[in-house]
Amino acid sequence: MNEKRVLLPIAVALLVLLAAAASSLAAGPPNASPLPPKRLTPVTARRVDPLMTRKLRRTTWHWQAVIGVRRSHSMAPLRSTRALRFWRGHAHAVLRLAARPPHRRGWLCIHHYEGSWHDGGDPYWGGLQMDRGFMRSYAARDLLRRGWANSWSPLEQMWVAERAYRSGRGFYPWPNSARYCGLI
Repeated sequence: MNEKRVLLPIAVALLVLLAAAASSLAAGPPNASPLPPKRLTPVTARRVDPLMTRKLRRTTWHWQAVIGVRRSHSMAPLRSTRALRFWRGHAHAVLRLAARPPHRRGWLCIHHYEGSWHDGGDPYWGGLQMDRGFMRSYAARDLLRRGWANSWSPLEQMWVAERAYRSGRGFYPWPNSARYCGLI
């Protein structure tokens, strides 16, 4: 008898729910809002200006060549947000790396005893007084296309000197200045 008292209200509630569901299906789809649906067309990808992506890629490749790091590559089309994010991230990372040459203090000290960063007097150019043979040996092709060291930025000049340092020459191309700075 107790089981009938428990099962009877559950069965009635279940029948009421089924009847409500059947009547709502027979009435058709609900029209809750008088406004049209928000999106009838498929979602399209946001278009990106490929000029911005190319500029970021060119900046990244330039500084990678200057500091001697392999080029980055992305398979994403230049108009995609994926490519824009990729090149923006790589440009940010390589610029952060390029801003801190390993022996920056040493190069700045040597520069203190050498010429101006834009010194164009023959036979030595730039703030670290590089001659033509030195520049041809250690400068990236991008830099040589722009001219001698007097037309490069101070960071680019320091990175060329860093290449010479890493090749085993150390600070010896600047013997007097390096001695004054305590580098030799």
